[in-house]
Amino acid sequence: MESSNSRAEELAAPLNDLPHVDFCCAYGSSLLPNNSNKKPMVDYILGVSDPMQWHSQNLEKNRHHYGSFLAYLGSRTITQVADEIGVGVHFNPYVRFEDKVIKYGVIRMHDLLQDVLTWNRFYISGRLQKPVHILVDSLDVGNVNLVNLKAAASAALLLLPSEFNEEDLYAKICSLSYMGDLRMLFAEDKNKAKSIVSGSLDKFRQLYTPFLCEFDTKGLLKFSPTGDPDSKIVQDCSLSAACSLVSFLPATVQSRMCAELGEKQYMSESGRLRRQVVVPSKEAAAKCMEKALRRLVAVSSTRQAVSGFFAAGGVNAGRYLVSKISKALSSRS
Repeated sequence: MESSNSRAEELAAPLNDLPHVDFCCAYGSSLLPNNSNKKPMVDYILGVSDPMQWHSQNLEKNRHHYGSFLAYLGSRTITQVADEIGVGVHFNPYVRFEDKVIKYGVIRMHDLLQDVLTWNRFYISGRLQKPVHILVDSLDVGNVNLVNLKAAASAALLLLPSEFNEEDLYAKICSLSYMGDLRMLFAEDKNKAKSIVSGSLDKFRQLYTPFLCEFDTKGLLKFSPTGDPDSKIVQDCSLSAACSLVSFLPATVQSRMCAELGEKQYMSESGRLRRQVVVPSKEAAAKCMEKALRRLVAVSSTRQAVSGFFAAGGVNAGRYLVSKISKALSSRS
């Protein structure tokens, strides 16, 4: 059986051919234990301090990783396309590394951390709500991401009924970043959330059990970590519980909810003026939050899709789209 250390070394091997990164995580369907198709590419998110400088160095080493059009225009244009058309991430897909195919996305560390903490793009934050293999973490993103995980659990609880099981919860968490994604209409696996959960149940537990236990202690739900994913979890659906869950949501979502449901202002213990969402009911809060998330995801996924077309070039973009549509059709059959 392959050890975790050797697996990490194998996944990190492509970094030896790339400029320095401050953060790197690997993910993708090919890494799931229940994956039957070993051909899909491995995906990476790379956090760097200065994308323009990073791309300049990478063009010297790996010019063939880039679409020919953007490679010709240079690192400044590559970064501008990612920032001004996309959501700050430049992806190089279909990169050959030894006997594998990989895809890596490069993002400014400041933008990555902002998204994790505020959901201002709800793009990388959505990815990090699911299990990933963290390979480099110079700035302790794993610890910062705890805020993101707690917010994701809170959002999922708002959307779930009074009774549900463990797999329902994790599937709902997975689905948050797909709500409003235009690709889900025609080019994504409809069973994607359930597939991710069924292949990574233990890893989801590692991520979310601490927060479920905290919510249990606070009386927001009754959770017994029995190891049986079908055992029922019961949550408090009262107004006070809903207000608590909303308070754990990131600033971007709360701000949008304030605009629709209204807000109250209060003075915090530190003397700062704070805003609080007026929550008429759990159902109203869930509906408003879902609307905010759908808008965020719709804008981000559309912008990134357009950016990806320019970044990868027409041939690679078309190839990627065909693979997504193929998976979507398979999920419907």
